[in-house]
Amino acid sequence: MNRAGPISPRKSALAIRVARHLSLDADEEAALDMLEGAPQKLTPGEPLLTAGDPVVSLFVVQQGWLHLSNRLPDGTRQILRFHYPGDLIGTSSIPWHHAGATLTAVSDCIVTPVRKADLGRLFARHGRIGGFLYAMAAAESVAMGDRLTSVGRTDALHRLATLLLDIRARLRSTAGGVVDTIELPLTQTDIGDALGLTKVHVNRTFREMEERGMIARAGKRVTLLDDAALIAFTGFVDRYASIATDWLPEDAGPR
Repeated sequence: MNRAGPISPRKSALAIRVARHLSLDADEEAALDMLEGAPQKLTPGEPLLTAGDPVVSLFVVQQGWLHLSNRLPDGTRQILRFHYPGDLIGTSSIPWHHAGATLTAVSDCIVTPVRKADLGRLFARHGRIGGFLYAMAAAESVAMGDRLTSVGRTDALHRLATLLLDIRARLRSTAGGVVDTIELPLTQTDIGDALGLTKVHVNRTFREMEERGMIARAGKRVTLLDDAALIAFTGFVDRYASIATDWLPEDAGPR
């Protein structure tokens, strides 16, 4: 893993994501600003954490995409989820001292570490932020369950359409606006390992989606052409656009 060189100061992608749902006071903003360590750079294919590694930190994705995966006994790989800017990743390893799965960069990435002990202190001192991070993780867990249902119970066309809708919904939650076109850094092998398909089958399914007028492709750019039709076809539910915060106290800071 390579440490980044000097990087221009900028607001954390996690802080931006939280602020889209919560109106943060000065103390809460300062707590988030102090939470993260020095940026680290990753190149495509470079592991951030390997299953079984000791874990003292989680990470915030500032730039780029990563995936979380498990290696099966026969040597094949199952990709469990993809991660994007604004994600707090490594949460699946919080219950243990070792990583439960492998985190790998899909593209050039910048991540910032968050020590587990510092995250614990944030929860204790700023319960409103802690509560929101918990709600955010719960929403992503439900979204992962949706994708598991898709992979286990639908055909290749439904699986790929659902994945593309999920990726776009997740990117919209960070971008804060309409995202119609996805710059897809994933290989067809990556997509196949996420959907339980061969790369040949993935390629064939992409072509079928184009022929049906569901998507348009130009290199790695994929445009979803008809939202309503795709959502009706897949039954997709956006788990990211809205996260309830009305149950959180107005001021949960220390007194």
